[in-house]
Amino acid sequence: MIGRFEIAQQRQLLALLLVLSASHAPAAQVISPAPEIFAPGVISTAAHEAAPAFSRDGNTVYFQRSSAVQSTILVSHRVSEGWSQPEIAPFSGQWNDMEPTMAPDGKSLVFISDRPVQSGGKAIKSFFQGNEHIGGNLWRIRRTDSGWSPPEHLSAVVNFNTTIFAPSVVTDGSLYFMSWNTQTNHFQLFRSQYHDGVFSVPVPPSFSDGQTSDVDPAVAPDESFMVFGSGRVPKRSMDLFIAFKQNGAWSEPLWMGDTVNSPGSDAEPRLSPDLKTLYFSSERTLPIAFPRSPEQAKADLARLQSWDNGNYNIWTVPLKPWIDAHPGAEPINARAAKN
Repeated sequence: MIGRFEIAQQRQLLALLLVLSASHAPAAQVISPAPEIFAPGVISTAAHEAAPAFSRDGNTVYFQRSSAVQSTILVSHRVSEGWSQPEIAPFSGQWNDMEPTMAPDGKSLVFISDRPVQSGGKAIKSFFQGNEHIGGNLWRIRRTDSGWSPPEHLSAVVNFNTTIFAPSVVTDGSLYFMSWNTQTNHFQLFRSQYHDGVFSVPVPPSFSDGQTSDVDPAVAPDESFMVFGSGRVPKRSMDLFIAFKQNGAWSEPLWMGDTVNSPGSDAEPRLSPDLKTLYFSSERTLPIAFPRSPEQAKADLARLQSWDNGNYNIWTVPLKPWIDAHPGAEPINARAAKN
């Protein structure tokens, strides 16, 4: 669904097969500004990029850069002119690593990897749609005085198979993620409660019943709302939806419209630390008008070679219109101040 590497290509194909079986979701009446590309040529490049995970102060970002055969987590820092050239994160590079997510307190980071669970073992594999794919399990690192701790494989309660992807951590340490439902043959969202250092058996949110693929949950620290990707109607490919929690129950997901969503795949949503900005990955490209001047042709070619080539790039759009349009929603500035 999100063009990260092989798993993304498989999910994109899956999304195209879901049109007839997808469940319906209402579209929110929200006027959203057009998304903007994030750090073009530096973070968003000619490769696939997704899943930015920011430090609490917003000055450091971890994200994945991938192709059809590899995926690595990189790190970049805010500098006076924008963002520094990304480098391989100290915990990544040996195996296929992807989808980092920062805990709200900034003290730990969870990511997906196909690295072997036991030292000296082989990379894990996943199995769905009748084929073998690159596997995924949840790993966690903790911030120390000298950097990050060695990666820790999370318990078998949450790593209950080798097709676990797209984690999101909330304030109390509970985890949201996606996994393959072998009964319905769709990806489905799950939540595992964290209490006293122990994860409970994952359960799906009420709206994610496995009858259509739901992917990539990005959940507010207080669990008041989440943005996720889905193949449900009225999506055109894989589209972004938002759901709110009221009185302890999730609302019907709202389609985020055809300004946020493009005709291609839009997924891998992430929330900024202050909850004001939605980051997501998209296959969209900038429009080109023909005929064009030689100067414009050179500019278009340079942009194509830098980032604008139809691979996943990271885009941003304000969240405020969506939060403010929800009845009874707390103003986003007050919401961010509590997290």
